[in-house]
Amino acid sequence: MKLGIDFTGGSLLEVEYINIRPENKLVLENLAKIGVNEAVLQPTGEKGLILRLPDINEEKHQEILIALGGPKALTDKQFTSIGPTIGKELRRNSLWAIAAVMLAILAYIAWAFRYVSRPIASWKYGIAALIALIHDITIPTGIFAVLGRFYGVTIDTLFVTALLTILGFSVHDTIVVFDRVRENLKKIGQRESFDEIVERSLRQTIVRSINTSLTVILAMLALYIFGGLTTKYFALAILLGVFFGTYSSIFIASFILITWNKFSLKRA
Repeated sequence: MKLGIDFTGGSLLEVEYINIRPENKLVLENLAKIGVNEAVLQPTGEKGLILRLPDINEEKHQEILIALGGPKALTDKQFTSIGPTIGKELRRNSLWAIAAVMLAILAYIAWAFRYVSRPIASWKYGIAALIALIHDITIPTGIFAVLGRFYGVTIDTLFVTALLTILGFSVHDTIVVFDRVRENLKKIGQRESFDEIVERSLRQTIVRSINTSLTVILAMLALYIFGGLTTKYFALAILLGVFFGTYSSIFIASFILITWNKFSLKRA
């Protein structure tokens, strides 16, 4: 994946033009003239501009300001440098955060379903949900890897925030299905097979799952189309995660429960 300066280290420059902000193409051409070829531009507001740059010193900082128009054309609002050590620590902490959330979800589901022991043990619900969650964040991550390879899209801590959001939303959808399975097991008991109970539960929750996901997808689609560049890829990541998370709750997590039950019956 193409990592942003949050993870690799670099410089962040924010300026605001006094009159009219120039086109991004013109800004990139002016930066290329002074040897800066790796800048990522993010317009903000009507006249603001955020530049993500490789690690630069103060001399290069002043040279860039002149290339952008100089003190008569703009105001230097912020200049921040992130060292590679901090970037490495952020990368490590991001991975730990994702792993911690997934383990916490596994433990919570196992505890919430602690009174369910037949025909599937409570911890197996947690494992099924965990496998579905891995699926839900792997596909958006892979898509962003492709975008980074061919279109230069970088990931930063906002992308990690999107992944954590996807985990929370997706497991919520999965728990709704599992909870209905638990209720039907109590009501129906041995009158129907486990396969039939899971199918009944899916039929009872599928409309709710699709409607809930559709409202989030519409909101993120509006943010992706009409929002600023800063939140564009954040919205795209959640869009992808919610879409794949919805079908994984229906077709993957529940299917794992049924497969696990059939495997147990064969062993017995």
